[in-house]
Amino acid sequence: MACCRIVCYPEFILSGKEEKKMTFGEKLSQLRKENNYTQEQLAELLQVSRQSISKWESNLAYPETDRLIKMGKLFSCSMDYLLNDEITDRTGAVQPPAEQPAETGGFPLFTVRTNLPEKKSEKMVFGMPLYHIGRNAHGFFALGLKARGVFSLGLFSRGIFSFGVLSLGLFSGGCFAIGGMAFGSFALGLWALGAVCMGLVATGALCVGCFSFGAVATARYLAVGDVARGMIALGQTEAVGSLYQCIGAVHETEVHIVDELLSSHVPGIFSFIVRLIRPWIFG
Repeated sequence: MACCRIVCYPEFILSGKEEKKMTFGEKLSQLRKENNYTQEQLAELLQVSRQSISKWESNLAYPETDRLIKMGKLFSCSMDYLLNDEITDRTGAVQPPAEQPAETGGFPLFTVRTNLPEKKSEKMVFGMPLYHIGRNAHGFFALGLKARGVFSLGLFSRGIFSFGVLSLGLFSGGCFAIGGMAFGSFALGLWALGAVCMGLVATGALCVGCFSFGAVATARYLAVGDVARGMIALGQTEAVGSLYQCIGAVHETEVHIVDELLSSHVPGIFSFIVRLIRPWIFG
């Protein structure tokens, strides 16, 4: 007689289909309908407008903490269930991870919290929420793992004023920064400032640009630094220039030579930069 062995895996529910992840708005709409509330009735219970309920259910806005607490009591569910798309149990229970992190010799592992609570302003500015806090934030003021807005802060951020590990913006700052004015450990921009930087004007420890100022400076037109290489090279310990080079301070009698070379060999479009950095050259 053939024998069949049935093996049960506790981490799987053999229901024939996987439970669908739901957003906050979808969960709120489902809970409201299950309890036979209209949007007007729920708005009255939570002391908000019907329009607020509509925006919440459409994921266009998110309620304040005190409203979330009231929802939890009203619908007998946890705030974790409401806010976390990954949680399908209304009590907020989640399964423990299958594997524990490896030992690190007494040093805690660096982790990033990925389930940031969503918080978005209902007030709009230039077609964006005034502020947005969340995993993927988009607002006038944006804070999140990925953030974009006029003012953005996050691991990956982009905006007019952008700050993060990797940032892109008109004014950007971070470990890796790209922008009009870029400040960072590694910076790339029209004006770049950092440990390693590249730009039209580059200032840092190791810099490459049309005009470079740093410990080791390489430039197309003017390089000023401890070690300088360029068309015009002004170095403290080493200078290699194709037209002019000087080790140490430029003597007063040679200032006009450098001025003439800059005027005749630097394109006129960069003349304002020459006027701007002149004090750095001779000061």
